[in-house]
Order: sequence, then structure tokens, then C-alpha cells
Amino acid sequence: MKKYYVVWQGVKTGIFSSWDECKQYVIGIPGAKYRSFPSKEEAEQAFASGPFVNRTKKNTVFATNYVEESICVDAACSGNPGWMEYRGVYTKTGKELFHVGPMIGTNNIGEFLAIVHALAWLQQQNKSLPIYSDSVTAIKWVKEKKANTTLVRNAETERVWQLVERAEAWLRTHHYTNEIMKWETEQWGEIKADFGRK
Repeated sequence: MKKYYVVWQGVKTGIFSSWDECKQYVIGIPGAKYRSFPSKEEAEQAFASGPFVNRTKKNTVFATNYVEESICVDAACSGNPGWMEYRGVYTKTGKELFHVGPMIGTNNIGEFLAIVHALAWLQQQNKSLPIYSDSVTAIKWVKEKKANTTLVRNAETERVWQLVERAEAWLRTHHYTNEIMKWETEQWGEIKADFGRK
């Protein structure tokens, strides 16, 4: 039966269609995180959501704890579109590292900008900490280097559009090794960067 191999952490990360190819990136590598999946679709979902997801299927990575030495990001938006802001905090202490907004935008855009801001901030600090987001959409957009938004561009949204274009350009021109992982709200409670306005 055909299997697909996800490597979240190793010499090379990604989805591989053979164990022969996958094993050269993980065997003997300290801290390597990898797993096999029966379908390409499951492998793609697993790669996008990160290794610390509680999956119910057998033989999958299971983690009940998040990495404290990390950055959590979140966005808040009043309306959709509406007044949006985002921020990043140091997971272990909750200390705010950056905060942008408010400006007119959408929650997904805010989540996307927050991840890219965290990547750029970490690169400036020369740190390789992982980043947590509770937005599957934003994580996907970052991996694709494109914010797939339908937000209308006008005078009201121009500021956020400029930030989106800058973030997309940063992703195209910079290489990063930080893991971007899905925050599991059901297991761990609200993400540490949450604005507490629900």
C-alpha cells in the first residue's frame, strides 16, 4: 500500500512519497519529527498543521504539551471586515513582543500578518523559536507565500493591503527555518496571544 511521509523536522522538511527518500533526512538526526500517512491529502493536512497535533488515528504524532520556548500570535477583528489588530507574545511569559493596529482588515489577514511579522522579528533577533497560530488558513497562506483574501482594496483598506504586499514580498525573498505550528485550543485553552474579546 502506498504511503506518504511527512517530515516536520529533519535535514529537509516536506512530504515524500517513499521511505527511501524520507529516511535520509531523519535517521540519526536529533529531534527529527516524521510520520507516515496512507493518503497524500492526510499528509498535506498533517504537514500544514504541524507535529504537535493530537490526531486520533494510530501511528501519528501525539503531543499534549506545547513548546514554551516559542512565540504565539493572534489577531482580533471587530466585524469582517472591520477594525483589526494583531500581536505576538513570548509563550512562556505572555510578554508582548509586537502589536500592530487597529486598521480595517479581516481576521485571516491579521493572523497571516502576525505569523510573517513573527518570522521577520525572529530573524532580526537571530532566534529559531517555533511560532504558534490558531489559524489553519493563515498557516496555509504563509506556506503558499500568498494571502488568498477577497478583501476589497480601497482607501479604507489601503494600509492593510500595503502590509499584505510587504509580507508576501518578505516571504518570497527570505528563507526561514522556524516551525509554524497549529495551536490546539481544545487541548491547551486560548492561545497565549489571544486578545480576550470573545
